[in-house]
Amino acid sequence: MDASRRDHDEQAARWNGPSGHAWVELQQLLDGMFRPIEELLVRAVAEEGSARVLDVGCGTGAVTRAVARRTGHCVGADLSAPMIAAARALAEQEDVPASFVHADVQEHAFGPGAFDTVVSRFGVMFFPDPVRAFTNLRTAVADGGGLRLVVWRGPEENPFMTAAERAAAPFVPELPARRPDQPGQFAFADPDRVRGILEASGWSGASLRPVDPVCTLPERDLVRYFTRLGPLGTVLPQADERTRAEVVDAVRPAFDPFVQGTEVRYTAACWEISARASTSKVS
Repeated sequence: MDASRRDHDEQAARWNGPSGHAWVELQQLLDGMFRPIEELLVRAVAEEGSARVLDVGCGTGAVTRAVARRTGHCVGADLSAPMIAAARALAEQEDVPASFVHADVQEHAFGPGAFDTVVSRFGVMFFPDPVRAFTNLRTAVADGGGLRLVVWRGPEENPFMTAAERAAAPFVPELPARRPDQPGQFAFADPDRVRGILEASGWSGASLRPVDPVCTLPERDLVRYFTRLGPLGTVLPQADERTRAEVVDAVRPAFDPFVQGTEVRYTAACWEISARASTSKVS
């Protein structure tokens, strides 16, 4: 099995299994926390003046629904069956003109030129073969169409995102390591790597603008957040009760610098990426 196929299978298992279900469980919390990112992308769509928008790695569909309210319709796509099911239910519940596709974006046939703009909120860093994925997305976008993404910068600029694993490491040595050149949260931190991927995929004029929105969540939800998500969330459910209690006691103080009364506040160090679908497509 080659590395790309192994990574694909790992991502499919992750997002159709524990991680996908955790995001569904915490959907309301996460949508509130990442509202500033959603607003960035809605503004980007308004700047593009697009009516045909694809939201990649849409998860439970917050950005898809927000864009649909603005444009009249939006399509969301994601590898995670549980998150797509939740996205469809929320769109129907809120009576929002959004539709959803359960698909591997690397290979799904969206139709040539079916969209004017592709957007994503933290949904493109997990591709096992990013050049293949963005080449496929280029085919799905009309010539000159736009790409507007928000991704994380590096872990050193995002201490909130790594606080749990750093504090838990002495208690949970089997925590999965962050691999900056592999699919994962910080896979698009290197601007040169991102530009290379997009150029090789048929996108031109790639621009990475640093943005630092402030995200918040209720302090009462903090323990539920760090025990269910991220590297810690992948291993803690398998730990015994004593270990889980020790980890929570050790990790919770690591977040004290971010707690302000009843609220947790942190800066999300991100790149806002924009590019255009080249008129000369990559074959």
